[in-house]
Amino acid sequence: MSTDGFDIMCKSASLEAAAAGRFDVLPIYDRDTECASREELEALQLSKLQDQVRYTYERVPYYRERMDAAGVGPDGIRTLEDVRLLPFTDKSALRETYPYGLFAVGLDEVREIHASSGTTGKPIVVGYTEADMDVWSDCIARLVQMAGVVPADNAQMAFGYGMFTGGFGLHYGLQKLGCTMIPAGAGNTERHIQMIEDYGTTVLIATPSYAMHICEVGEEMGYDWAASPLRVGLFGGEPCPPGLKAEIERRMHIVCTDNYGLTEVMGPGVSGECLASRDQQHIAEDHFLWEVVDPETGEPVPEGEMGELVLTPLDKQAIPVLRYRTHDLTRVTRETCACGRTHARMDKVRSRSDDMLIIRGTNVFPSQIEDVLSQIDEVTPHYRIIVETVDGMDALTVQTEIRPESFTDSFEELDAMRRRIEEKLKSVLLVGVRVTLVEPGGIQRTQGKAKHVEDRR
Repeated sequence: MSTDGFDIMCKSASLEAAAAGRFDVLPIYDRDTECASREELEALQLSKLQDQVRYTYERVPYYRERMDAAGVGPDGIRTLEDVRLLPFTDKSALRETYPYGLFAVGLDEVREIHASSGTTGKPIVVGYTEADMDVWSDCIARLVQMAGVVPADNAQMAFGYGMFTGGFGLHYGLQKLGCTMIPAGAGNTERHIQMIEDYGTTVLIATPSYAMHICEVGEEMGYDWAASPLRVGLFGGEPCPPGLKAEIERRMHIVCTDNYGLTEVMGPGVSGECLASRDQQHIAEDHFLWEVVDPETGEPVPEGEMGELVLTPLDKQAIPVLRYRTHDLTRVTRETCACGRTHARMDKVRSRSDDMLIIRGTNVFPSQIEDVLSQIDEVTPHYRIIVETVDGMDALTVQTEIRPESFTDSFEELDAMRRRIEEKLKSVLLVGVRVTLVEPGGIQRTQGKAKHVEDRR
């Protein structure tokens, strides 16, 4: 399915409406909230913010000490802008207080615990009360409906069911909407394809890289994706480059949407993509107060400018978090969307303030490399970036995979292709790049998050 034409046969009323450009008649999960006026929404945010700050101050000693040191108490929050008086929180706070130091309730009130992998230190541990679970599932039900999912859908889960928030979060929200869940879990790709056919799966939940792998395996098996019952892909867990998304839509004949979230503030469900605005995501503003700040100074940037996203959840009971620095770079607009929703939209996160590579004094983001490769017809969306030290200097190598139809035994043709890609990358990155061409299928596919960068310095 093309990202701008909706040019294949639609399989639900919502996608048929989108195909006709009638975004205003698409189902909305909570129209009163999602289409509220800015005045109503901001009044609700302020009331919730004041309650949340007081709740956090009274129940979490860590925040009470930090707020006292900053000279701000709950009574100092009189406007939404007063959130800037509060200290920032980052991942180190959750690691310093591991495992339950930021919890505001006893474990007898916690219904579920999730955590990050902890591969770079102590894991991030979060908990959910019954009320937290209700908010979480509502946020997910809202974003999947934005993507065109309807209660009659059969949704197949290709995320793992474990401490990772993605699998359970999407599961709960899809069930709340009324969908039938198929909890297939991660792995066994051929079985996933068989289940799609046998069980009439209409919605696939996966990382984009694993969805692409499912597509490729299906093609090798001779599976006809055009005749598949599948029609919607719900992606998360990793950024989805536009080129990869477009390729999955074209080859699997589905519409794919991204959602955004992070363990520290809830999990998936913070924002989601609607069918009217494919390059942005609506933030659940009734549950999350957002700021966009300069990553270096922490000061707010003007609306519409790129900066670091900062989130304050407004309803969290088990583990409240104030002004969480996500390190994700985006821009936000409050303009009303064609779908009718009034909640602000954020650009899809392509870069993080902490994934910037400094190569010989030049700032390089992986998303810049993705964008260049997406414009080259001969290569797939799969790539790896390797940074190492050679003779005391930074060296940047980009491994990119050739499409089967572009592969050739001619060294001269391959070398010309390689040099052309190097020149394009250098013109954008302003730093020398070595390109290595990899044969079709040569870059490893993963069931979980794809790892694109290997820094060996």
